[in-house]
Amino acid sequence: MADTPRVTFALTEEQEMLRQTTRQFLEDRVPPTFVREMAESKTGFDSALWQSGAELGWHSLAIPEEYGGAGYTFAELSVVLEEMGRSLFPGPFVSTVVMAANAILIGGSDLQKKDLLPGIALGETVMTLALFEGPRGAGVGDIAMVAGRDGDAWVLDGVKLHVLFGEVAGTIITAANTPGGLSFFLVPADADGLSVEHVDTLDATRKQATVTFSGVRLGDKALLGEEGSAGPVLDQVLRLTSVALALEQVGGAQWCLQTAVEHAQTRFQFGRAIGSFQAIKHRLADMMVSVEHAKSAAYHAARVVDDSGEMLIAAPLAKSVASEAYLTAASDTIQVLGGTGFTWEHDTHLYFKRAKSTSLMFGGVHHQRRLLADAIGL
Repeated sequence: MADTPRVTFALTEEQEMLRQTTRQFLEDRVPPTFVREMAESKTGFDSALWQSGAELGWHSLAIPEEYGGAGYTFAELSVVLEEMGRSLFPGPFVSTVVMAANAILIGGSDLQKKDLLPGIALGETVMTLALFEGPRGAGVGDIAMVAGRDGDAWVLDGVKLHVLFGEVAGTIITAANTPGGLSFFLVPADADGLSVEHVDTLDATRKQATVTFSGVRLGDKALLGEEGSAGPVLDQVLRLTSVALALEQVGGAQWCLQTAVEHAQTRFQFGRAIGSFQAIKHRLADMMVSVEHAKSAAYHAARVVDDSGEMLIAAPLAKSVASEAYLTAASDTIQVLGGTGFTWEHDTHLYFKRAKSTSLMFGGVHHQRRLLADAIGL
């Protein structure tokens, strides 16, 4: 009998080096005090940190060499995303490097790729996607905005909600319905009729904005790719974003698990470490099982991003499992920490807010499971 190929999630030596250098950099440059500082700021963006990440090669990892990137894969990017989740990295990395870059890679013309992707790879460009108009926006069907023609111009009117780091983006890629179907438009941040308003949210470490288009006029060059081509592109981008967020969630959940275990080992009551009590021991064991399950699902999804059929299942599975694992880990860590954990000043609450916010982003657990059901024909 022929040997069955074995799937492994073990990192290569090069990927492990990437993990170590990324973790060390984030521990040095993004301590909890810095995360709080960014959360309290209006934009949550530090240009020096952003440029340092680009110099480390984070932004260019999954961009092909012919477009100014390093030519690696999503597997390498996944290492950075997990570590960013572990440190609660504050900045437009997902919106720029995952969402915008892949919208351009999948849907843009070759000329647009050559024009736009090198700036992302070098850290010179911050971009985001403005997609949905309702509080539960999570798919193509949640886009109602129409781009109409006026002479030789496209005219956009409408409001987009929950736009990640909209206030710092130099270009906003938005989706609107045209006579040819759903289309993507490249909108400069200084376009006439465009306004961006900060929105306070539960997770202040990941800024969101409301973007209003009031008669924004754009030429045909503003179309990303062909008119009417955005639907399938958006589906792929949302799946990639789900995987990216799942990887972040795994990193955050692992921080929570480590924090809870360390406290259980060093906090003594009745002459014993609290980790020796059955209730705490079982809670931590359950947390570890949940986190490892999420990590397996997320890394599997990261390794099949080029298989569109497999991704129909892998992406929503990863986002669903990681969302539940992270939120449970953050909540249970607060319980294990006891009185200390219930103070808002403790860092665990930053992770709890990130866990709750990310679980809802681009479709919560129930939405992800509906996608799974659709994928297997239920």
